[in-house]
Amino acid sequence: MNGASILRKKQTILTELSNGDFDAFLYDCDGTLADNMEGHKASYRAAALMYGFELDDTIIDELAGWPIIQVAEEIRKKYGASFKPEVFAQLKNMLYEDTFIQDTKPIDFVVAHLKAHVGKVHIGVVSGGGRVSVSRTLQQLGITKHVEVLVCAGDTSRGKPYPDPFLYAAESLGIAPSRCLVFEDGNPGVQAAIAAGMHWIRIDQV
Repeated sequence: MNGASILRKKQTILTELSNGDFDAFLYDCDGTLADNMEGHKASYRAAALMYGFELDDTIIDELAGWPIIQVAEEIRKKYGASFKPEVFAQLKNMLYEDTFIQDTKPIDFVVAHLKAHVGKVHIGVVSGGGRVSVSRTLQQLGITKHVEVLVCAGDTSRGKPYPDPFLYAAESLGIAPSRCLVFEDGNPGVQAAIAAGMHWIRIDQV
């Protein structure tokens, strides 16, 4: 099966899985709409090297969807490093935006799914990333104009795996959580969707 056939098959599966009486689709960004996790991992590794240690980036997969400051705090605790999480997060974001963001590619079948449902349901993006980084990523994917609400790190007091970001998105759209379908690639995001009382799909299992 060639690449085009695989893409069509995944698009078909995702469309079938998302059939239902929903009022809003809420997409994670990094790793769900955007094929950019290697860039994020590289920026975390580069930031760690600047603090004098080599980072095992599997922790980034484990905490996918967490706000960057909280990921930085987990890294600090794991490695016994002496940095302030907010400073590490700022450094990581700067490295990503200056060096790696231009390598962002779409996860084609998810982006196609979003575009196919514009005007049929409300569209939101709920991310643990910073607003500048996520906004630039959506611009690169060419979907900024389709996103009605964007929730990023810092918009709620608690991030994923807590339900707060998804509940905030639903409230902003004026839609009941039970009428929302979440698209996620990480366990923390799925846990947040469940806690919010929303339906969900793991796109990395499609």
